[in-house]
Amino acid sequence: QVQLVESGGGLVQAGGSLRLSCAASGGTYLPYPMGWFRQAPGKEREFVAAINWDGGSTYYDDSVKGRFTISRDNAKSTVYLEMNSLKPEDTGVYYCAVGLGRATQRDRYAHWGQGTQVTVSS
Repeated sequence: QVQLVESGGGLVQAGGSLRLSCAASGGTYLPYPMGWFRQAPGKEREFVAAINWDGGSTYYDDSVKGRFTISRDNAKSTVYLEMNSLKPEDTGVYYCAVGLGRATQRDRYAHWGQGTQVTVSS
């Protein structure tokens, strides 16, 4: 069974940037879509971005469109989330997951990682 480990979170000022990584091991994450989700304190986990298995198609929540970029390096079994122009409302724990359906099927993600904390100060 594939295991996912997120990294790259931290504390950053508003307007700053971070790059998150999600490394897969223990199984194959091909040819599955991959997604990034986040959960703010007291809120439900929400979709952030997704990418299909070959990186040819990407999808974003409206709240991050134009600021975040999802990518993947299948040779390294790693998915990335480049986050620019960060806002305090981007604060939360960021998780990656494997898509068991189409990339856009937000309720079909599983094999969640442990998450990485992103905190954006104003």
